[in-house]
Amino acid sequence: MYAVIATGGKQYRVTEGDVIFVEKLNANEGELVEINDVLAVVGDEGGLKLGTPLVKDAKVSLKVLAHGKGSKVVVFKYKAKKNYRRKTGHRQPFTKVAVEKIEA
Repeated sequence: MYAVIATGGKQYRVTEGDVIFVEKLNANEGELVEINDVLAVVGDEGGLKLGTPLVKDAKVSLKVLAHGKGSKVVVFKYKAKKNYRRKTGHRQPFTKVAVEKIEA
């Protein structure tokens, strides 16, 4: 059984026991988070439920394992022959979660 969920503006295909990295969630480590934005669910026998846009009464339980920051992305701007140089960096925050249960 697997499901397609939406969180943080992205979509993820998850099965029970998966560990994924999602956009930062406002939850402490060890907490359970329920995602109700389930776009599709496929059962063990192959039965497909598609949402319009969401599947009714479907939810996915996620356990927060850790919070962190991704690798640094360097942003460098310059204009040729004008002595204009700007160098900045960015580290995107993420949350590491484990999929506990898929309910359809």
